[in-house]
Amino acid sequence: MPMKNKFESLRPLIRTRQLDETIQFYETVLGFRLGEKNEDWGWAALFRGDVEIMLARPNDHLPFEKPVFTGSFYILVSDVEALWQEVKDKATVVYPIESFEWGMREFAICDNNGYMLQFGQDIPVSGKCE
Repeated sequence: MPMKNKFESLRPLIRTRQLDETIQFYETVLGFRLGEKNEDWGWAALFRGDVEIMLARPNDHLPFEKPVFTGSFYILVSDVEALWQEVKDKATVVYPIESFEWGMREFAICDNNGYMLQFGQDIPVSGKCE
């Protein structure tokens, strides 16, 4: 049975004890802009293009030692090569820019909290005629 409700967007919320430092990382390294910040809530929203990332200090009732997200945040971009040139010397590189056989050119860095951010762009896949 098909689902009738359309999903429209995804806005990840990153928990961090270093709210101001994380805002600075996303602004200076990745070119996001601060859209809103609420000190009382310990929360902020950052934007670049159609991508929104929310930041929040950990809740007091949940344990928080360090980042616990076991995946990565994968962001599609229109010019991955240009972004790589902008950020490669400003962040910890997980893997450098590379083209993959599944049709993506991508790289990955870590933010100041240790969360992995991957950036990719579709590329043509070359196939053989048979």
